[in-house]
Amino acid sequence: MKLSQLTAYLETLAPLSYQEEYDNSGLIVGYPDQEISQALVSLDCTEAVVDEAIATGSQLIISHHPIVFKGLKKFNGKTYVERVVEKAIRHDIALYAIHTNLDNIITGVNARICETLGLVNTRILAPKHNLLKKLVTYVPVAQAEQVRKALFHAGAGNIGNYSEVSFNAEGVGTFKAGEGSVPYVGEIGARHHEDEVRIESIYPANLESKIIMALVLAHPYEQVAYDLYNLTNQHQQIGSGMIGELEIAVDELDFLGEVKAAMDCKVIKHTALRNRQVKKVAVCGGSGGFLLKNAISAGADVFITADYKYHEFFDAEGKIVIADIGHFESEQFTQQLLCEIIQKKFSNFAIRLTKVNTNPVKYFI
Repeated sequence: MKLSQLTAYLETLAPLSYQEEYDNSGLIVGYPDQEISQALVSLDCTEAVVDEAIATGSQLIISHHPIVFKGLKKFNGKTYVERVVEKAIRHDIALYAIHTNLDNIITGVNARICETLGLVNTRILAPKHNLLKKLVTYVPVAQAEQVRKALFHAGAGNIGNYSEVSFNAEGVGTFKAGEGSVPYVGEIGARHHEDEVRIESIYPANLESKIIMALVLAHPYEQVAYDLYNLTNQHQQIGSGMIGELEIAVDELDFLGEVKAAMDCKVIKHTALRNRQVKKVAVCGGSGGFLLKNAISAGADVFITADYKYHEFFDAEGKIVIADIGHFESEQFTQQLLCEIIQKKFSNFAIRLTKVNTNPVKYFI
């Protein structure tokens, strides 16, 4: 299939608009029309991973972390980033990254961590703002249901665990069709009164073009009237980190032992224990220190993340146990998640999980 078919599907699940400003998710090397028959999935895109792709005949590497974060001004092969990009280009291997946009969806990286730890009643820890919009349109009563269905099918009307959400109010609309128009109802040159329904529905901003197209195709009027509103509401299914609960509260040391085993950690760096049972747990794959206040406010007993610096551990202030399990360790199962996502949609497409351990951190035990 074409590369664009695969990337377009991934971006319906984790739109590029959901990535953080500093990020560089998306197609880094390659062309959308490129034919691919096999992909290699990894957490990082290193020279060893590119060599593996060459050896296995993979035309695409899908990594969680982008190989390029900043602009490259030279290609002299002096850095591993330059060498990776050069080698991929020479061997016609496309590079695609799905990073913080996958972190920020409710079924993404942090959901897999929660699942691995057996957490239930999970939710986004820090929902994002300004990702939702509202559509208002006016439809003849007889066609209101067909328009609602079209909008819902296109992705409008989803709030949390509820779908097909809309507000409807009946009223009377007026218009006078001018010369050259082809009115659905009424006569040219005469004011027409029509019983209409005002339909309001919320939708993700990244689906706007799809929503408008669905509206225009389903609406009977030649000229469709609609209003679009920016919303500052939180998007409860998009954001940073997650929080959940253990089904049964456990002692802190027992819990850390379970985390170490489940997440395959060599070591866990943590703050002082509080001699309390662990019930509520916050998680953030990768560098999640910016979420500490959110975790404390949400009442988490333990905050599992990575990349904590020495002085940052003091910020716990006895209110929570910070458990730094390592960056690679916190995100390693993202690879399996991506394989499952792709195989579920494209069952006949060859997808490989890298055999290369890309963790740059080694432990002397």
